[in-house]
Amino acid sequence: MMINTPIISTKKMSKSYGNKQNKHEVLKNISLEIRKGETVAIVGKSGSGKSTLLHVLATLDQPTSGEVLLHDEVPPKKNLEQIRNQTFGFVFQHFFMNPNQTVLENVLLPLKIAKVPSKKRKIMAIDILRKVGLEDKAKNKAADLSGGQKQRVCIARALINQPEIIFADEPTGNLDSKTAHEIEDLLFYTNQEFCSTLVIVTHDEDLAKKCDRQLLLRDGQLVEVK
Repeated sequence: MMINTPIISTKKMSKSYGNKQNKHEVLKNISLEIRKGETVAIVGKSGSGKSTLLHVLATLDQPTSGEVLLHDEVPPKKNLEQIRNQTFGFVFQHFFMNPNQTVLENVLLPLKIAKVPSKKRKIMAIDILRKVGLEDKAKNKAADLSGGQKQRVCIARALINQPEIIFADEPTGNLDSKTAHEIEDLLFYTNQEFCSTLVIVTHDEDLAKKCDRQLLLRDGQLVEVK
C-alpha cells in the first residue's frame, strides 16, 4: 500500500571521497523523494553509485553537501544509531550474521540493542521467524543454514523492530535463481504485510521491474526515474 507522503528525500545531495587532486565524486547533486509504502529499485551499472546512495539514505554514510531528510527533517547526528535501530531494517548481499550464534540470537539482536526485556524479545523473535518460515530453525547455529535460510534470517532481523524503511543491497546476489525468487517474494510480502517502504539496490532487471519505481544512476547522477 503506497501513501502519497514522502518518508525520505534528498535535496541537491552529493557525496565525494578524498580532497583536491584525489577527490572522487561518487554522487552528484541528487534530489529525490521516496514515499511511505513505496517499493523503489536503485539501478545502474557497477560503479554508478548505487550502494553509496543507499548508504547515505540509510545514514550509514553522510553526504558531502546537500541534505538527506527523514519525514522532512534532517536526522540529528547524535541520534543516528537509535534512528537506524528503530526506523530502518537492513538486508545485504553478504549476510553479516554471527555464525556461532543461533538463529534466534541473531534475529533478536536489534531488540537487545533497544533494551527490550529478554522475555518479550524472545517472543517477538519467534513470531517473526514464524512469518519467514524459520521457526523450526530457531536453535540452529547460523553457520549451519543454507544461503536462502541465512537471507531469511537477515530479513527477519530487519523486520523485528517493525521498521518504516527496509534497505536491501543486492539481497539476492549470492543466491541461486530459485532461492532468489523466494527471497524476492518474501521482501515484497514484507512491504504489503508490514507497510514498510522497500528500497532495493539491484542489478537484476526482473527484480527492479517488480518495484513501483526505478531510480537509474549513471556516473553518480540520477538520470531517469521510471
